[in-house]
Amino acid sequence: MPNYLGLDGFRFGWVAAWIDDRGDHGFDYSPGLMRLLAIPHARAMIDMPIGLNPNGYRACDLRGRELVGPAVFLGARRDLWTFPDMAAANRHYWEHEGKGRGISAQLWNIRDKMRELDEAMTPTRQAMIGEAHPELIFWNLAGRGRLARKTSAHGLEQRTALLAQRGFTRLPKWLTQRHGTGIGRDDLVDACACAVAARDSTERVGGEEIDPRGLRMEINY
Repeated sequence: MPNYLGLDGFRFGWVAAWIDDRGDHGFDYSPGLMRLLAIPHARAMIDMPIGLNPNGYRACDLRGRELVGPAVFLGARRDLWTFPDMAAANRHYWEHEGKGRGISAQLWNIRDKMRELDEAMTPTRQAMIGEAHPELIFWNLAGRGRLARKTSAHGLEQRTALLAQRGFTRLPKWLTQRHGTGIGRDDLVDACACAVAARDSTERVGGEEIDPRGLRMEINY
């Protein structure tokens, strides 16, 4: 029975959740991405940018932000990890692209994981491994309606209920088992959402832009 894999980054590495067509499901984590991508899967979705230009904002991010707001980060670029610090990156982007075209601390903090994924990706591999965004996934699962903030108790309740309806019934137990691993609550929830998208998604934003390495810039949900 094929597995559908969802991945998200966390402080010490990557977390993966998987589910199959019978509803069997589990999760794993690793300091490195490639060990998790070696888990047999029919399709995988990852909450990390795939397809990066050297400058400018990706159209898929702009469209995703229109739908679910600032949870979609702007400014993912392939040279992001070459700067010594966030201030230097923003000085460069402001000088070359204009004020307000910089990056957020959240995007800066995932630059090494962006690089790790970028080094692993090829146009051929993108046929099985796609970019997804958990808030777009939850927006779609909720009938295209906004949920409460994911950091709130009600927001967590909404998201775990939506995931339980799609087969992730053991998630509440997993959220207690993650203690001591460094995996954040939202990281595990988001990995499960990406696994649901890997199995069920037929929707996306973007896809028209191709980066210099031949990777499509699109977000699946």
